[in-house]
Amino acid sequence: MNPKIRKLTIMAMLVAISVVLVYLIHFPIFPAAAFLEYDPADIPILVGTFAFGPAAGFLLTVVTCVLQGVTVSAGSGPYGIIMHLIATSTMVLVAGNIYRVKHTRSGAAVGLVVGTICWGIVMVIANHFITPLFMGVPVDVVDAMLLPVILPFNLIKAGVNALITFLIYKTISRHIIHRGEARKEP
Repeated sequence: MNPKIRKLTIMAMLVAISVVLVYLIHFPIFPAAAFLEYDPADIPILVGTFAFGPAAGFLLTVVTCVLQGVTVSAGSGPYGIIMHLIATSTMVLVAGNIYRVKHTRSGAAVGLVVGTICWGIVMVIANHFITPLFMGVPVDVVDAMLLPVILPFNLIKAGVNALITFLIYKTISRHIIHRGEARKEP
């Protein structure tokens, strides 16, 4: 099979798996903010990022966010798409670029940890500015939730998805990357 078609097919499958995962598994972590739900949808995106690079991971993120936002997560509307895009893109670009430079198990671990921390920081900022606009609440209401709810939620969600990705990536990568097809490393 043509390597480009194979890569595109695998990426489409990863998007489909991501959409199915968010459909099947989603639940609130903090009752005070039930709209903040954990879901494992970022795991296939991170797998694709490590397999094909941060640019491919970003493309997976955009396609997945839009598809989820108009199907299984339609209730969150544009707000959900934007917030998911910001959060996942942060993780994908940080973890993917670290792994691209240090293409080892420890590079993956460092990338995922740093990506999780960056996700948390970026989402505190994004929630401060974006959430009041979409939720129609004063900034003070959102700011009161940033440290006790929003930051822990984002660190938990990103951390769990990072850990699962770390545990499964090598096994999955053997099936999606054939010899000679792995992306070129610097």
